Amino acid sequence: MSRPAWLHGPRTLFARLALILFVGLALAQTMSFWLTMTERDQTMTNVMMGYIEREVASSVALLDHLPPDERAQWLPRLARRSYEFMLGPGVPGTPVDASLSARVAQSIGDGIGTRYPLSVNAVPGDRERLQVHLRLSDGTPLTIDLRPMSGAPLSRWLPLVLTLQLIVLAACCWLAVRLATRPLHQLAVAADTLGPDLKAERLPEKGPSEVARAARAFNAMQDRIATYMTERMQILAAISHDLQTPITRMRLRLDVMENEAEAGKLRQDLQEMEALVKEGVTYARTMHGTSEVPRRIDPDALFDSLVCDYVDAGQDVSLQGRFGQSLTLRPQALRRIVGNLVDNALKFSGAAQIDIGALHDGEATVSVLDRGPGIPAESLETVFEPFYRLEGSRNRQTGGTGLGLAIARQLALAMDATLTLHNRVGGGLEARLTLRKLSWT
Repeated sequence: MSRPAWLHGPRTLFARLALILFVGLALAQTMSFWLTMTERDQTMTNVMMGYIEREVASSVALLDHLPPDERAQWLPRLARRSYEFMLGPGVPGTPVDASLSARVAQSIGDGIGTRYPLSVNAVPGDRERLQVHLRLSDGTPLTIDLRPMSGAPLSRWLPLVLTLQLIVLAACCWLAVRLATRPLHQLAVAADTLGPDLKAERLPEKGPSEVARAARAFNAMQDRIATYMTERMQILAAISHDLQTPITRMRLRLDVMENEAEAGKLRQDLQEMEALVKEGVTYARTMHGTSEVPRRIDPDALFDSLVCDYVDAGQDVSLQGRFGQSLTLRPQALRRIVGNLVDNALKFSGAAQIDIGALHDGEATVSVLDRGPGIPAESLETVFEPFYRLEGSRNRQTGGTGLGLAIARQLALAMDATLTLHNRVGGGLEARLTLRKLSWT
């Protein structure tokens, strides 16, 4: 059973590093605050114990020396925030069990217990409270009512300062992680923009030594790939071009052959070779993108013209849907892509339907539909490879040159579109060209 997505944490490296740094710094800040407050409370408690010991001893000695009728009016003057004096036996209770109360009782006992016998008990209630009972020299009962304080109260501005510290920590984490992950983002963008023309934006070779070194390595890799691909395409284009000359000579010699049956067979072979040469040259050009400049066109007029050409040639091609607005793209590349797809549909089913999908989320689709035999699911991507044909017989009358879909895919990439194949319900194939929002104006 798979775990929920939220258990895996953030998906991006930026979010993960920011979360780790922020949580770590926040925990460190919390621990530091806790240690500081604990040490502060302990210090204040020690100070308070010494203060109570001295002040209570002085106050009891003063009350003992005062006349009995004047003692009551001195009680408010001798009261403090954590304790007060009462003339009387006080409130009975249970033995002291709280650690702070026990320390207070011990401190008072150390201060006055040697002169005035005393007893201590806890007072039942919600807060920690105790009373110390003793008798003055004349036998008058005196009770010291104490409410121990664990430390000094917090300042009002402390929560605001802590909040500001947390904000500063979050901002520093964000800035540090952004600076650390920005080169990775730039590298990913450069890799994504490396299209069939092999002209991706070069990374700036500056910054920390590790970042600059990675940028230089990526730029050098782009240059090497571009060089290798250029050499391969130049070889393919040169071979395809040079083959046209011997093909032409062979065609001229066929015209003077007396055996028409043999001449017809050779002529057919030459036509297939010539088609393969032309497709090879076209594929070599599309591997470097297209030199065609994107321009604003009426796509509905382009598809109407394309369908009319097929209909005039006696082909069963229909058009469904309309764009309804202009767009900026490479019209010849679009016409070549759709033309290759329609040719495939006619070859395998004898009919083709061009279906234009409505604009949705900034994208539009152009689908070429047929009712042919379809393609096995495991080969839907493989057929885009150059010179790949499904038919084992490798018959060019039905299998083609194996370059039509490869050319269509390369042209689609060059115009920032995607081309995919899907088997249709009930039989047949759908070739779907998705035009991204960047193509719209």
